Amino acid sequence: MLILEVVMSTIKIHDREFVKSIPSEEIAVRVKQVADRINRDYAGKRPLLLGVLNGCFMFVSDLMKNLEVECEISFVKFSSYQGAETTGVVKQVIGLSESIEGRDVIIVEDIVDTGLTMHKMLETLKESNPASLEIASLFVKPVRMRVPVSVKYSAFEIPDRFIVGYGLDYDGLGRNLPDVYDVKE
Repeated sequence: MLILEVVMSTIKIHDREFVKSIPSEEIAVRVKQVADRINRDYAGKRPLLLGVLNGCFMFVSDLMKNLEVECEISFVKFSSYQGAETTGVVKQVIGLSESIEGRDVIIVEDIVDTGLTMHKMLETLKESNPASLEIASLFVKPVRMRVPVSVKYSAFEIPDRFIVGYGLDYDGLGRNLPDVYDVKE
């Protein structure tokens, strides 16, 4: 059984075909722009980057490489997806182990679409009294928002389409792709 097949700018993962939509070079430029904004906003501070696993790992890695401010990193895992669809139920899988009281926290997410995961995460983290709490997301899908959340640092606003690559997956596969691909309709 062929699980991942790459043919020019089209790939096949499981039962779906995807077409390259955002090359890695464009992603790198946008990640650098987000880092530049964070560098300006957090000059003289030491923010804690709170990566949301699994999808953030490529974004947060490249983001940190472009940050000039002192920063720390930790990870949490929230989930609301099964396959290509959101379940609508957000559950915390792995929690935060260090105190964030009085800290400047930047949640780093791969994609914000319905807002459900971020809303739940913001509620949970606010209970720990951080000094500030912001969101940095590689992708934002404004048309899918069910719960409005403010994403201060966004690399891309995209339409309602299912994407894979650069950390985003389809049933566990495709995260390793350096480019981003749209599902082929």
